Amino acid sequence: MDGIVLLKEDHKTVEKLFKQFEKAGDDAHAEKRKIADQVIEELTTHTWIEEKIFYPAAREAAPDTKDHVLESIEEHHVVLWMLSELKELDAADERFDAKMSVLMENVRHHVEEEEKEWFPDVRKAMGRNRLTELGEQMEEAKKKAPGEPLAVPSAKH
Repeated sequence: MDGIVLLKEDHKTVEKLFKQFEKAGDDAHAEKRKIADQVIEELTTHTWIEEKIFYPAAREAAPDTKDHVLESIEEHHVVLWMLSELKELDAADERFDAKMSVLMENVRHHVEEEEKEWFPDVRKAMGRNRLTELGEQMEEAKKKAPGEPLAVPSAKH
């Protein structure tokens, strides 16, 4: 699978989870906890494969995207810390929904920037064969991704 297509599929998966969370009732704590746990797992894996494989390849193929990549890594940093806090927070805590809401805003902004502003440049610079190769590497790397958000490199700096 094409690497950019794979990342966009991940984005769609997470957006579906966000919509489920938004539809869940105020007192649906168990349901919200389950959705939040899926979001944590999806985004931890996603940020891991982007940082380990996609971002370095994007910088190499399209050096002009360097600033976008650096900004994306900083956005990951914020998101990963929020994920680690959500992981520990009781779904009945009054801050749970607010934290999830801020997470969703951050992720939606991040996704929009990636998909509209720099994925097209990376696609042009790489070509289909390289993107397919990256897609396979990322698919493989998903199996080795950590379960802990703070284990993703950008969480550290």
